[in-house]
Amino acid sequence: MKLNLVFLSLSLLSLCLSPVVQAQKILIKNVKIFNGVEQGTPKGNILIDGNRIVSITPQPISSDEVSVTIDGQGKYLIPGLIDAHTHITMEGISFMEGKDMDVVTKNLIATRAAKERLLRGFTTLRNMGGNAIPLAKAIDKGIVEGPRIFPSGAIISQSGGHGDAGAYTAVPRTPMDLSYAERNGEYAIADGVGEVLKRSREQLRQGATQLKLMAGGGVASEYDPIDVAQYTVEEFRAAVSAADNWGTYIGVHVYTPQAIQTAIEGGVKSIEHGNLMDEETAELMAKRGIWWSAQPFMDDQDNYPGRFPEGTFKDQKMKTVWQGTDQAYKLAKKYGVKTAFGTDIVGSPELAPKAGKVLAKLKKWYTPYEILKMATSSNAELLQMSGPRNPYPEGKLGEVSEGAYADLIIVDGNPLENIDLVADPERYFLLIMKDGKIYKNTLESLQD
Repeated sequence: MKLNLVFLSLSLLSLCLSPVVQAQKILIKNVKIFNGVEQGTPKGNILIDGNRIVSITPQPISSDEVSVTIDGQGKYLIPGLIDAHTHITMEGISFMEGKDMDVVTKNLIATRAAKERLLRGFTTLRNMGGNAIPLAKAIDKGIVEGPRIFPSGAIISQSGGHGDAGAYTAVPRTPMDLSYAERNGEYAIADGVGEVLKRSREQLRQGATQLKLMAGGGVASEYDPIDVAQYTVEEFRAAVSAADNWGTYIGVHVYTPQAIQTAIEGGVKSIEHGNLMDEETAELMAKRGIWWSAQPFMDDQDNYPGRFPEGTFKDQKMKTVWQGTDQAYKLAKKYGVKTAFGTDIVGSPELAPKAGKVLAKLKKWYTPYEILKMATSSNAELLQMSGPRNPYPEGKLGEVSEGAYADLIIVDGNPLENIDLVADPERYFLLIMKDGKIYKNTLESLQD
């Protein structure tokens, strides 16, 4: 019944949304192409048939049988952006609002958030918690519009961990004490090998493309300090065995060295956050080929403005994380840790419109080329770890190449010289395309 209500909500919102253009064949001519991998931007023309790029060439392409021709006017074309750590069902709602909000309203807001993300140039999201599986399915079926989503399903947490949303008095815990968030598939509390294995299998059953566990203390949770390590090696191995059997992997929320190393020993493949890592941990991650899905959490006006009152438990935890961010990025670069980009926007409607600005903050550590590569082809490499659970296996993501999905942006200016262009997509993104459909176009188009 709950799932039906969610899809009813999504269907109602879809009535007022439609792409600007949906054509079988589209020609984009006269653009400078950053392919997501290499640093150059050769001038060329691109032919799109359906949802794929079929030809990229510096030579003129015949417009015969082309439905729409777009003159790129010598502007820069890049792949659609990928955010490797999102909570799309939670980013448009403040923590206070979300605490008591019903799941139908949450999903209505999530459909709006997904559409807005697409119009900011993010054509693919890796959702690391909060039940975005119904939303992902609705987008893929064309019921509503939004980015491609790789959903993790419910966040799996131990009692008293970062995903425990239960009341303070709900101990000792019984099956009757499930929080509203648990009942609606946002979180799943699991203690011990057997429960972790069961909850992991449940998320895979529902359609998770990868799993998300809480391996350590978090900022926004009620009970756990940042330094607390969560789950044992044996519990991690239980979740990893379930993921392995489905051909996919585990990502974990974690900040501290002890908790990161425990998770890696348990077989986890992706460290989410990790801002307090030390030298030994960075070296271990590089040696084992572990991904670091990082966020530039810093003490600035664009970092979750006004989220936690000054001096509170959560505010203190947040400032602890901020203090480690600069060193973590430096260590990752020093040891060559495979690094992905994510925003982790959750409970902050003020920050949601600034996802591109969060990406641009990486210029403190990386060149514009390194940043764009991270947010396109590198993030796509992380997504491929879902193996057979990848919902988009027919083409490549995160790059402009023949056979790749037609997820494209035309930028007014050179983002390889000025990465701040991605911080203002409304002004500088002239065309946004996902899956061969045009959702924004302020360039001249000729339709046959």
